[in-house]
Amino acid sequence: MSQDSAAVPDAARKLAARRRREIVAVLLFSGGPIFESSIPLSVFGIDRQDAGVPRYRLLVCAGEDAPLRTTGGLELSAPYGLEAIARAGTVVVPAWRSITQAPPPAALDALRRAHEEGARIVGLCTGAFVLAAAGLLDGRPATTHWMYAPTLAKRYPSVHVDPRELFVDDGDVLTSAGTAAGIDLCLHIVRTDHGADAANALARRLVVPPRRTASDMGHQRYLDRSLPEEIGADPLAEVVAWALEHLHEQFDVETLAARAYMSRRTFDRRFRSLTGSAPLQWLITQRVLQAQRLLETSDYSVDEVAGRCGFRSPVALRGHFRRQLGASPAAYRAAYRARRPQGGAPEPVLRPERGERPERGERPGPAAGVPERFAAVAGHGPAAALAAAAEAGDAGKPTSDAFAARIPEAPVPRGAGRPVLPSQRERPVG
Repeated sequence: MSQDSAAVPDAARKLAARRRREIVAVLLFSGGPIFESSIPLSVFGIDRQDAGVPRYRLLVCAGEDAPLRTTGGLELSAPYGLEAIARAGTVVVPAWRSITQAPPPAALDALRRAHEEGARIVGLCTGAFVLAAAGLLDGRPATTHWMYAPTLAKRYPSVHVDPRELFVDDGDVLTSAGTAAGIDLCLHIVRTDHGADAANALARRLVVPPRRTASDMGHQRYLDRSLPEEIGADPLAEVVAWALEHLHEQFDVETLAARAYMSRRTFDRRFRSLTGSAPLQWLITQRVLQAQRLLETSDYSVDEVAGRCGFRSPVALRGHFRRQLGASPAAYRAAYRARRPQGGAPEPVLRPERGERPERGERPGPAAGVPERFAAVAGHGPAAALAAAAEAGDAGKPTSDAFAARIPEAPVPRGAGRPVLPSQRERPVG
């Protein structure tokens, strides 16, 4: 989910004497969504010392001339201007009004100056576009809302965009994904500054989980068809649409290049410039996601799913599926079926997969033949299935695990089987 706070890059700048890390400046712009804007105001602007949460000093700064209009036509009046950023050791940009507009130059200059003087710069959701425009994400890993990640990657090719992460901590520059992920990143900042007890106390007051992973939200599902908005007007859009409609067929990138009347090299370059992704990786991701849908909604065997998603063999499906979703196809299906809400339509009878049966001696859980440790995970649907399957399997790391934090396993309810400790690895089911 993020880089461990203990592994902060050595290049982090020394904080200027007049800046203090606990002074948090929140930079607001006209047209910004009120929900995202309110997240850092709530986390850092309310005195919760009675609950064991250390106090921050909040400076709400206008990033441009007033009035600042927000969602629903509300007008905000910020008590400070850009000059107040000079005192902050933490600067948060909670959102930007439009990914197609350039941020005000004065605000970008203030962010660059703060960064040069050692301030911690934070971009929540589309706030990452402001940080990128200031050049603060060049050569760095970053994330943003999944819907805008391809556009960020295309517009700023030197930024290593990973939309699968809830947040990315690169030491002195931090970014988060969509709305709720902004809360996750703010809690991470509190945890980094004051420890787990303070962050947990704050999470209880906010009534949110103290830590989440991308798999807790089924985050990989959102990558499904996320492409830049501009692709609709590009001739390459027809090729992309054809690929999505023919995933059940076996074809490769050379086939797509031929349909676009381009050489492979030209097609690769054009596709990457348009989407921010290599065509081969994009195609594999689409096939894996199609397999995920079939495992959730059909009774096809894993071998049949592989064929219907264009993989040349079940072995290829299992390898790519585990790398992207952290579990074998059979383990994912078992966990997903075990956690479906009760009272729905009868489940189809699953044909057991060869070599992917439950471990001998395990008690069946809510669904026959499903290991009980899957059922111990709270929640329903594919998000819980990913989390549970990752526990049971060879919990494969996401492709960009270089800055993935180690997150403790969710507690297992009493009577639901022994908990899996972070240091343990159980034998995969499949």
